[in-house]
Amino acid sequence: MKSEMSRNGANHHENVACPFCGILCDDLDIGPSGDGLKVLKNGCVKSVAGFERPLSEPKPQIDGKDVSLDEAITAAARLIKESRLPVFGGLGTDVDGIRAAIALAEKGGGVVDHALSEGQYRNFRVLQNSGWVLTTLTEARNRADLFIVAGSDIHKLHPRFFERIVCNEASMFSDNPPKRTVVFLGEGLDQSAVAGKRIGEVLTIPAKADRIAEILDAMRAMNKGGAVSGDTIAGLPRAAVEDLLERCKAASYGVIVWAPPSLTFPNADLTVQAISEFVKEINLTSRFAGLSLGGNDGATSAGAVCSWQSGFPLRVSYADGTPDYDPVRFSATKLLDAKEADLLLWLSSFSPDIPPPDTDIPTIFLAAPGFKSARTPKVYIPVGTPGVDHAGTMVRVDNVVSLPLKKLRQSNLPSAADVLEKIEAAL
Repeated sequence: MKSEMSRNGANHHENVACPFCGILCDDLDIGPSGDGLKVLKNGCVKSVAGFERPLSEPKPQIDGKDVSLDEAITAAARLIKESRLPVFGGLGTDVDGIRAAIALAEKGGGVVDHALSEGQYRNFRVLQNSGWVLTTLTEARNRADLFIVAGSDIHKLHPRFFERIVCNEASMFSDNPPKRTVVFLGEGLDQSAVAGKRIGEVLTIPAKADRIAEILDAMRAMNKGGAVSGDTIAGLPRAAVEDLLERCKAASYGVIVWAPPSLTFPNADLTVQAISEFVKEINLTSRFAGLSLGGNDGATSAGAVCSWQSGFPLRVSYADGTPDYDPVRFSATKLLDAKEADLLLWLSSFSPDIPPPDTDIPTIFLAAPGFKSARTPKVYIPVGTPGVDHAGTMVRVDNVVSLPLKKLRQSNLPSAADVLEKIEAAL
């Protein structure tokens, strides 16, 4: 895909989509800096770390020794062919990379699972069991007058979410949009980005993250006229919970925001379920929606493509030649811990910050330069980063749009899709 370039010069790229978090902000300006890139406008800590990572083109390796790409591909194909049950994990890549990984897993008789799927399954279980009412980033930005951030440090995961979605001054539907109320429901949540003319009240309700479900269930009961006893609810003053319910009922468009990776306590899917049930019931008399974030490292793309290709979300096995879905049995972590798998192919083309599981079974790494592991892999093939070293496509965290990624620099690193397709051809 040819990159759009501005009048500022052939190496200055405007309206660049950033692949380094699930929001996929698409308004960045990227320019040259020496032999690398520099974020010139609309960056954040994640985009700067990703785009400004120095260009490096290491050689493929077998057992830590440099080899040609063809030799590494042949060795990887041999390992997969000899494996009884390979796991294709990590899956940090773009849509084409995920397609190729699933095709290879199907031919090689393996299991596919993303590095961040444990967080995703806090959502998947609820969607499968009872459904939900979700909004999109665009709808929330233009319509919402109440945001409730539920137990999630959104600013850490998505540094520009508040800037782009919550604090923006313009609206598609009003020349003078109302001020917004932002409620932080949880402890220790970063509120530093919530500022500007559009923001009215900013409230903090310091609930324990694992008790947010109790609060929402009590609000559901009170909304129906049911009796909720006691002066406290989930350790909070009853008046604070009653006030939050009244704000929800008075909102013209309320949104509860959560990020599954932040909900790390046991049975966190029950909190997602409580959010979803509250949203569905408050919609009987008001307009309310949920907004789930996360999706970093290509997780949303992986879940979407796996669903398109197999009919199931992640944690699908092709060991019997057809898609077999089991979200418990086919967790990559569990398969590796139980030594049920005998080969790991780990794909990580965005960030060196998500290392593979520490396992003593043979490993194949397809990873961006700078990737570190506690053990030397049997095969290492460096790959380019989508949206930096090659063009591509990714699915945004709200699952409603796929955004194109631009090639921003000249690199000899192959894409993950190209490498995976060559391995499949060599089987």
